[in-house]
Amino acid sequence: MASDEKEQQSTDESEIEGAEVVEEEMVGDSRVRRRGIYLLPNMFTTASLFSGFYAIVAASNNDFALAAIAIFVSMVLDGLDGRVARLTNTQSRFGEEYDSLADMVAFGVAPGLVTFFWILNDLDKLGWIVTFIYVAGSALRLARFNTQIGSVSKRYFVGLPSPSAAAVVAGMVWCFHSFEQTWWLSTMAVVLVAGAGVLMVSNILYYSGKDLDLKGRVPFAAILLVVLVFAVVAIEPPVILFLAFLIYTLSGPGLWVWRKLHRRPGQS
Repeated sequence: MASDEKEQQSTDESEIEGAEVVEEEMVGDSRVRRRGIYLLPNMFTTASLFSGFYAIVAASNNDFALAAIAIFVSMVLDGLDGRVARLTNTQSRFGEEYDSLADMVAFGVAPGLVTFFWILNDLDKLGWIVTFIYVAGSALRLARFNTQIGSVSKRYFVGLPSPSAAAVVAGMVWCFHSFEQTWWLSTMAVVLVAGAGVLMVSNILYYSGKDLDLKGRVPFAAILLVVLVFAVVAIEPPVILFLAFLIYTLSGPGLWVWRKLHRRPGQS
């Protein structure tokens, strides 16, 4: 009877552990099993996921400006979760996987559907095919990025980062959502959405900015430059943000062409 109770208790404990997140961490020279997740960084990830989901809801109600803003809010939150995890030493495998899934919704599905509800829906099959190219490109980009962590230079991204792709698509919607839907607007949407999807899975290099030392001391004039940037963005946020991310999106192909033209004979 006692053995049956112990066996039942052991079974119950294994079921509870199976429902819980268990990860191994290095403490000194030994591995230690930890149960549970870190709340603080995952709160930012959840908020980013919510913003992406809300963008879809807003677009389905034809509130495209709010949908675009929600995607930009998701970008800010996505940039914070990783930094918060590093600052508080709360990095985990669960957080990395959760962040990738949230990015897929916020920077893959949400921008694609927002643009589809806005203008691509009027293009019949072409519209949903272009949307799928973008969504699939985002999924492949995130999967490839996860497999390349630690194996590529931190100075460059291989392919257009999904947050930047989402920003240029959301910026387009934010800028032109009140315009009358004409052939040139539909053409621009097709080229930009499909192009962003293709660039995400390309081998074109994009500067990451991760080599910048934001913790070191800088001249006093640097803070004036930061103030100037905020002032310029505040003048017309939709236009400035769209142009800034469009320039970044085009910088990859532009640098690729420049390298091809200035390649020395015999170089591969």
